[in-house]
Amino acid sequence: MTTTQQTTRQVLEKILDERILVLDGAMGTMIQDENLTEADFRGTRFADHPCDLKGCNDLLCLTKPELIYDIHRKFFLAGADIVETNTFNSTSISMADYQLESVVYDLNRAAAELARKAADEISALQPDKPRFVAGSIGPTNRTASMSPDVNNPGFRAVSFDELVETYTEEISGLIDGGVDVLMPETTFDTLNLKACLFAIESYFEEHNVRLPVMISVTITDASGRTLSGQTVEAFWNSVAHANILSVGINCALGAEEMRGYVEELARVSPCYFSCHPNAGLPNEFGEYDDTPEHMAAVLKEFAASGWLNIVGGCCGTTPEHISAISEAVADEKPRERVSAVSASRLSGLEPLTISPESNFIMVGERTNVTGSRKFARLIREEKYDEALHVARQQVENGANIIDVNMDEGLLDSEKEMETFLHLIASEPDIARVPIMIDSSKFSVIERGLKCVQGKAIVNSISLKEGEEQFLNQAKLVRRYGAAVVVMAFNEEGQATDCESKVAISKRAYQLLTEEVGFPPEDIIFDPNILTVGTGMEEHANYAVEFFDAIKRIKAELLGVKTSGGVSNVSFSFRG
Repeated sequence: MTTTQQTTRQVLEKILDERILVLDGAMGTMIQDENLTEADFRGTRFADHPCDLKGCNDLLCLTKPELIYDIHRKFFLAGADIVETNTFNSTSISMADYQLESVVYDLNRAAAELARKAADEISALQPDKPRFVAGSIGPTNRTASMSPDVNNPGFRAVSFDELVETYTEEISGLIDGGVDVLMPETTFDTLNLKACLFAIESYFEEHNVRLPVMISVTITDASGRTLSGQTVEAFWNSVAHANILSVGINCALGAEEMRGYVEELARVSPCYFSCHPNAGLPNEFGEYDDTPEHMAAVLKEFAASGWLNIVGGCCGTTPEHISAISEAVADEKPRERVSAVSASRLSGLEPLTISPESNFIMVGERTNVTGSRKFARLIREEKYDEALHVARQQVENGANIIDVNMDEGLLDSEKEMETFLHLIASEPDIARVPIMIDSSKFSVIERGLKCVQGKAIVNSISLKEGEEQFLNQAKLVRRYGAAVVVMAFNEEGQATDCESKVAISKRAYQLLTEEVGFPPEDIIFDPNILTVGTGMEEHANYAVEFFDAIKRIKAELLGVKTSGGVSNVSFSFRG
């Protein structure tokens, strides 16, 4: 490798602060120009394969490795600093179309080794300009947030766990083959990407390795949304928990059509920013007509506007495009990273930002079986259309967040949580707001986290079962990318007075921020407003203790949010 895995990010960050880095262009376009035959794709290893293989571009890493190596080399010589491995479809899910699931690891490792060979060769020729290899991880051909069956909106063709498994296999091959960077790209469903990021972080932890991660989303049309319906800012809120090197936009659009979305995402994301558009929009023959000169001129404008750290090309772009782009941005200053603003950033299909200036945030709790007998009956009777109407009414009446709770003895809580969240995802007028996944059982919470593409809130975790369980649950919540409500419980039970509420909150805060890496703005403390108005003397001061605790938590634990609720009353919290 050009640098060790321990220092690759530092090397890249130093270069990115000095100049704009250049990505390669379209592997598929280059392969298509070769007019390969079925025999070329099969080679000798797959001569007797039971189905057609023509069009399986990733397979060429095994059957025509010299071609793939030569394409990488051409892009490097055209000015690319980073090339992407020929692995866009190299997951078992996508390779199932060709009955090639068994060779996925081989494909990824071989692809990484070919790109590595080209990078090392060109780096040796030009040692003052090191070249890098990004392991390309495509979105697969399935979506975790949408049903492929219009008559069954709750159905999913793939699960979060299946995505994690297939991505882990790909990641293993790419890292073993020697990539410098992992690059999940062309994200059309944020839940797919969240599964990939979950797999990456789990792999890093298990194998004691850490590579830089670059991510890229695709905006499908003039709506400014992903295929699964999220806006650009909502997308960013959903993935901002990941420790990524860069975020960007690629594919679907030409440079000119991408302009507004590039500006928006570059504005809200504090990490480095990338852009690799198509060579224009496809013509009636499915070809891309944007010339190297025009595309380079538009991207030079992006750079001059202060939007770019990394730039390259997607569909239709050739070494000629990359050469022109490289020359166009050579003298432009790289984008200066924006400072992260201290605010709670949640999302459904649309963003919800809670700043210190925000008023009360209202959480609709009528989709909670413990707080609404009507909703509980609808779920028990599987009257999901009527249950969705309850959720819709809450959003229409001003709920900023929807609380979903399925904790009822006669229900399969895990199954009902998954079913209802899948159905919510099919209703944009409901799914536009963030979800609060509410349960006393962490298995139900985790099932829910695997269903939402937005940035959710977990309600709740506590120190009731001790630090080890608290930390384990908090680490998973963070890895899924959610904010968290922390209740004022410890091993001795529920806090009743101000001092114990504050002490428990401080202890939890220290564990969350120092050991798990939670930013304060993703922590919501609920000091528990206990039963009042009972006439019992020992309960008389409960409300005062609660409000005193809220005041102290806000003053002493800067940046956190606070909340409180009583049964059947809307949960709310302040910025």
